[in-house]
Amino acid sequence: MANLDCVIFDVAEADFEERVVNRSREVPVVVDFWAEWCGPCRQLGPALEEAVRKRGGAVELAKVDVDQNQMLAAAFGVRGIPAVKAFKDGRIAGEFVGAIPPAEIERFLDRFVPSEADKLAEAGDEASLRAALERDPRHAGAAVALGRLLVKRGDADEAREVLTPHAESDFVASGLLARLDLAEDLDAGERIRAAFERWDADDPGGALESLQEAIAAEGDAERRDRIRRVMIAIFTELGPEHPLAREHRRRLAAALN
Repeated sequence: MANLDCVIFDVAEADFEERVVNRSREVPVVVDFWAEWCGPCRQLGPALEEAVRKRGGAVELAKVDVDQNQMLAAAFGVRGIPAVKAFKDGRIAGEFVGAIPPAEIERFLDRFVPSEADKLAEAGDEASLRAALERDPRHAGAAVALGRLLVKRGDADEAREVLTPHAESDFVASGLLARLDLAEDLDAGERIRAAFERWDADDPGGALESLQEAIAAEGDAERRDRIRRVMIAIFTELGPEHPLAREHRRRLAAALN
């Protein structure tokens, strides 16, 4: 746990570059441009400080008195206060003007600081993924990762429940749901079942080859679309620049034309 006396500090023109811009390459730094005479500043300041303290050093708060640092305020285009600017990786990553409610402050900080649900989802094991969804039921990353584990294990009903809310917004969720439909389709064919086994065995190249063969031989439009969705899920897991994704995306486009 960081020393919380050090995560909130006053900053001036002389040390702004070092304590804010350079420091933001290591940890996000939120800058509060304020003044003693500003009523909304006195309203926002304590709520902002409390939100930063709660994050245990994952973000820092620099306080700039605009009366004492007019050139600094002008350099960053501050025309009204309170003005809050978040620095990350040496540049402004987000900002707002005026006093906002504590819940909005939390959402603002969540954009730059991983939430507890984010940290649990990153762990990747089933217990952590379930804990992440308990904290944030809308966490798509945790839901998709848990759904992937459930599909691989054969827990189709729970997998559908977890994945369905994200089917329209996440390619992997959509592909996993298509996989569940294909697994229940008695006419899907052996190539598709072999592809799923290879996918689960961390052999995406083998899985994609089997799916290419399956989609080329498939005459049913609905089944072809499900195969396509599964392939896109694998492309997404690989990343857009992965050689396998590039090769098989091109081959899939040719097969669909």
